[in-house]
Amino acid sequence: MAAAPLAARLIRWTRLAGLVLAGAVALFALTAGIGSSIPRNAGWQAPTRGVTIMVETNGVHTALVLPLVTEQADWRRVFPVQHIAAAGRPYTHLAISWGEREVFLHTPTWWDLRPGTVARIAGLGGDGLLHVAHYVRPAPSPNLRPLVLRPEEYRRLVAAIGRSLPQTGARHYPGYGPQDVFYDAPGHYTVRNTCNQWTSDMLAAAGVRIGWWTPVAGGVMKWVPEVRSGDMPR
Repeated sequence: MAAAPLAARLIRWTRLAGLVLAGAVALFALTAGIGSSIPRNAGWQAPTRGVTIMVETNGVHTALVLPLVTEQADWRRVFPVQHIAAAGRPYTHLAISWGEREVFLHTPTWWDLRPGTVARIAGLGGDGLLHVAHYVRPAPSPNLRPLVLRPEEYRRLVAAIGRSLPQTGARHYPGYGPQDVFYDAPGHYTVRNTCNQWTSDMLAAAGVRIGWWTPVAGGVMKWVPEVRSGDMPR
């Protein structure tokens, strides 16, 4: 007889937990939508000429794709090509992003992401890690959108990224393929300070018009218009 009331209580608690979780997800989505729609650097407009970077997304994660060498920065000195397996290609760009260490290192695909990892990050967060991929002449697409910065804006972007760079003697780790690599990096990943927030913070530091709080990729990408290949800025 006692089993029935216990089962009923378990069902009620399960339903309550489901409602709480659904409410938390809905609240997160609402605040993310509002926060990402509030602009920083509201008066900024892209120049017609300058340094062309790209903002990349896979639908969940964003990265900044930067020219390998400009007057403002030579990334070859910071991220030696010898750190990747396919070192012999004529690379022209780097994709730089920041994220949570365990997710980066142990979830090569989103199918490998475990509920326990998600719960830990949501509650406690995790250490930061930098992901760097080497590209050869990347072409614009809906998921790889060019953005033109003035030289002084790009210089500020480089300086902002510099604060996330690996310290002297930091370890590096094999990437997902022969053209990418991970580096130990400062920073603590939380629900508030996500990989996509890092991307928008870097752009904001450069002076670019971008959302205030962008925990998800769409909150970043909606500020970067798509361009057709024929309209690629110079």
